[in-house]
Amino acid sequence: MKNMNTTQGIGGQLNYFRKLVEASERITFVGTSGFCTPFAELLAFVLRKMDKQMAFVPDLRFNEARYIISTSHGMQLGEMADPYADTVVLLGGLAMPKTGIEVAQMREMAERILDGSENKLIIGVCFQSIFQKMNWQEIIDFDYIIDADLTNYLLEM
Repeated sequence: MKNMNTTQGIGGQLNYFRKLVEASERITFVGTSGFCTPFAELLAFVLRKMDKQMAFVPDLRFNEARYIISTSHGMQLGEMADPYADTVVLLGGLAMPKTGIEVAQMREMAERILDGSENKLIIGVCFQSIFQKMNWQEIIDFDYIIDADLTNYLLEM
């Protein structure tokens, strides 16, 4: 694993993502329901003007995939979707121990989503190096991981 570049803020994370998926036609995000859903919608937001089909799969529930669509309220989940894609984006909430999702199950899910695709891309998007801490990169053949570190301040005024 090699650090290709470093940026600051959410803009840097979103710009990296947009560049990585430029050639992608169909992108399926996989994340925990609720917690990861807004992150998938945020990542999808930077692609809203591009001709990309995007879907979200909650947890390991392949048959519950929904399209991510652009609305007047931003990106939101829409109708049931075909989850097959040429790009899979795994969101870091999946690797948190409390989800109970095994990395081998997620590898099988990623392979299932990519089945039949000629150009395959697996991207991880996480915070605080959760994929590396849980050793997911040893089981899943990520092409890229976008890893952000958060610092929070509570200011009393």
